[in-house]
Amino acid sequence: MRLSWKSVYFVLAGLSLLYAIWYLDQRLSGVLATPEVIAESVNGTEAPRQAAKDHELAAVIVQRHDEIFNDPDSPVGANPKGSTNLAEFFDYNCTYCRQAAQMLAGLERDDRDLRVVFKQNPVFGPDSVFAARAALASQKQGKFLALHEALMAHPGPVTKTSTLEIAVQLGLDLERLKKDMEDTAVDEEIKRTRALARDLHLFSVPSFVVGNEIVQGARNADEMKRLIKSPQGL
Repeated sequence: MRLSWKSVYFVLAGLSLLYAIWYLDQRLSGVLATPEVIAESVNGTEAPRQAAKDHELAAVIVQRHDEIFNDPDSPVGANPKGSTNLAEFFDYNCTYCRQAAQMLAGLERDDRDLRVVFKQNPVFGPDSVFAARAALASQKQGKFLALHEALMAHPGPVTKTSTLEIAVQLGLDLERLKKDMEDTAVDEEIKRTRALARDLHLFSVPSFVVGNEIVQGARNADEMKRLIKSPQGL
């Protein structure tokens, strides 16, 4: 069977049309799939999601304000009567927490209205838990700030041995400290703080809560000053 030239023409025209449609579809798909377009799409959905998350966490902070800032078992820094509250969640074996300790001490000296609340959130193993328990127990001897600052300034890993050695150097009654560390209130404080950190979605140390603002990770002094002056400043 032989095809007429008209039949051949229509077949070729049809194939050309199909190719044109396919090519246009590929070009359009390529345009829509460029990284820039994908990024815009992701950002467009991520921004409202993040805003909703921030709003939810702000509500949690309001609801649990007293747990964060006024827990009687949570030690307070050098300005216990300050009206600007800053809560720090930390671990004694965290390098960035040690840097933050120096920065916070400077801020407290410069701003007598700054009230720092220390929330023990040991995440680096048993030695960190031991140090946290010792620091909390040292409150009964009026030595928390001295022990806290010494542990943060310790040049090496904070272990059970180094914690007790530092306590002795500071003049704490070691036997009394060990006894006070066994008080169930000490472990309960750590458990509450860990649960609070989870509920606030604090997945790193150090983390800070100021006003209704949460900041995770280390910050320099200038950033923290802006945050303290305006909780929405960062």
